[in-house]
This record gives sequence, structure tokens and C-alpha cells, in this order.
Amino acid sequence: MTEAERVLLDLLDIERLEVDLFRGTGSGGETPMRIFGGQVIAQALAAAYRTVDDRLCHSLHAYFIRPGDPSIPVIYQVDRARDGGSFTTRRVVAIQHGKQILNMSASFHIQDEGWDHHHQMPRMEAPETYPSRADLRMQYVDQVPEKLRGELLRDRPIEVREASHLNPFNPEKSDDRNQVWFRMNAATNADQVTQHLLLAYASDMYLMSSGMRPHGLSWFTGEVNGASLDHALWFHAPVHFENWHLYSMDSPWGGRGRSFNRGSIYAQDGTLIASVAQEGLMRKAQ
Repeated sequence: MTEAERVLLDLLDIERLEVDLFRGTGSGGETPMRIFGGQVIAQALAAAYRTVDDRLCHSLHAYFIRPGDPSIPVIYQVDRARDGGSFTTRRVVAIQHGKQILNMSASFHIQDEGWDHHHQMPRMEAPETYPSRADLRMQYVDQVPEKLRGELLRDRPIEVREASHLNPFNPEKSDDRNQVWFRMNAATNADQVTQHLLLAYASDMYLMSSGMRPHGLSWFTGEVNGASLDHALWFHAPVHFENWHLYSMDSPWGGRGRSFNRGSIYAQDGTLIASVAQEGLMRKAQ
């Protein structure tokens, strides 16, 4: 296990303070300036899971309310909204500095039987044919101020291969479709709860950039003030995140300072594992 993988697994191992009150680490995620949205979602889901027995999450819906401060812990308060015969519902509020930074509802379901169908996975080259995230970032290290190069090049826990890569410092206007392969080796032998937490964390990666592609924008161009506004995730099938998964994303609409982005997460064998939807702030930088 790499150090970056260990840090992520530690982030998801939240501390119980009281029966329905938990504390998670704020630092250590994808971004240093504010808490990575996927980190707060995954920790909130971890808090909800600590209050649920023998059921797996099938969906969650979250709103980002304020930026998270990575210099202090996050407090998660769980409300046991309902324990039903087939479904369990939890509401989670994430708090810093006495104020909400996220609230989330999550629903958990018994393992029912039913009819199965799903859309087919797009035809893609194997993940190993694309350069690694580390290799891509090395190409642009000279375009980053020296004081920021360590952050750009530090190891990340999620291995990523971008199938739709654009130069982040000079992106061409492009189709909104955006596809990456990702996995995490340290997920090997993890239980389904941990697999869900890891996929929830990763589901916030690359999603908002889909809405920037038609406009030739990226986080590095300095032209856009962006942030995730909400996030919805549906789990469809068992997750084995130690294996490659394709995150196939698009952005069917953007306007009025916002963009709507959605994604389908497939196992490499073509099974649809999860679906994601998110609206983000995409305002012109002042």
C-alpha cells in the first residue's frame, strides 16, 4: 500500500464522538486550498453507515453549502430519519466553525431481487494504453510556479488514466464528453462499505471539468470561478475498486453561471456500477 492510499483510507476511518456524532480529518484530500468535495461526501456516507446494519447504500443526495477548511476537523451529525422494512434513511450534516458545510440524505436498501438492464459501456481502448496522471502532470510542471510544483506532482491514491485528455493550461474547445479510467489497488479485499466510500470519493473527480470542455476552460486557465453545488450518486452493482472502472461523463447543459454534469461508472467488463449527477458553479472569474 502506498502512503497516499494509506492517507485516504485513514480519512475514511472517521472517529465516533457520540452515538450519532462523528469527527473526520479535514486535510489530506485531492486539493489543499479547501476540502475536496468527494472527501466530505465519503466521510458523511461513512458516518451514515456507522448507524446502519446489514444494508447497503443505493443512493445519496448532497448539497455543498460552504467551502471546507482543511486545517480543522469536520463534525458529522447523523439523523436516523427512518428504519423501515426494506429501506433505511439517514440525514447527515457536516459542520465546521459552527456552520454547515454540507448536508446529505442517504438511503439504504435490503438486497431485493428484480429485473435487470443497463446501458452499454462505450467502446474504449484498454486503460493501460493511456498515460498515467503522474506522467501527464510531468509534461506541464514547468508551467506551474515552483512553490506549487510539489502539490502538482505529489502521489495521489486514485490511479487515473485520462482517455479524453486536454492540455489544462491551453485547452482547445472540445466535445463535452469526458472519459477516464480509475482504480485504487489498496481496495483489494475491502468490504462493500469501504468500496462504496472509495467510489463516492472518486465520483467527484473530473466531473465538473466536463462542463468546461466546450468553452476551452480548465481549473488552470484562471478564467473560471468554479465549485460543486450538489452531488447525487446511485449505486447499482457491487464495487471492486481495485479493478479498472471507466468514468464516462458529459455535460448536457451549461448557463447562468452553472453547468450540469453527469457520469456513468462501469466495471471493465461493461457492468454499470454507479450513476452520478452534479451541478457546479461556473462563473467568470473577476
